[in-house]
Amino acid sequence: MPSPTWVKRLAVALALAVASLARAADAADARLADLNTFWAGISRAVQTGDFAAYAATCHPDGVLVLGEKQTTLPLARALASWQPGFADTKSGKIKASVEFRFRHRWGDATTAHESGIFCYTSVDAAGQATAAYVQFEVLLVKKGRWLTLMEHQQKAASAAEWAALK
Repeated sequence: MPSPTWVKRLAVALALAVASLARAADAADARLADLNTFWAGISRAVQTGDFAAYAATCHPDGVLVLGEKQTTLPLARALASWQPGFADTKSGKIKASVEFRFRHRWGDATTAHESGIFCYTSVDAAGQATAAYVQFEVLLVKKGRWLTLMEHQQKAASAAEWAALK
């Protein structure tokens, strides 16, 4: 039969373990809430054509990896090539939106690796809508705010793959 002291120590150890797990779960929930705000900000920037807000989500040394083209380039260079699309959206010449669904979301308080599919939709002046589904993964660092360090646009995805990621 276990001694009363041993039982008390076990009870304290279990209580501490449960409290530690609860704190870890709270921290994970807070991190995901913060990242959800990050992704919502990107969606809002694309929809409103706010290039400055979108660019502010990218680390100055960030890298874009284009899987289908088997190449990389600085995010700053990619941003410069995307800027006219933001201007067209802001002026109302086109409508644009982006939505994200995730396959996994790993990380800690200052780093994150997330992957899934994004759907970028644009509607031109004639009302012609185009949707592009792209499998992606992103490395993020938190430097006061979350910043994209690496965006890997892996390959095109299908509407069925998109629908499968709820």
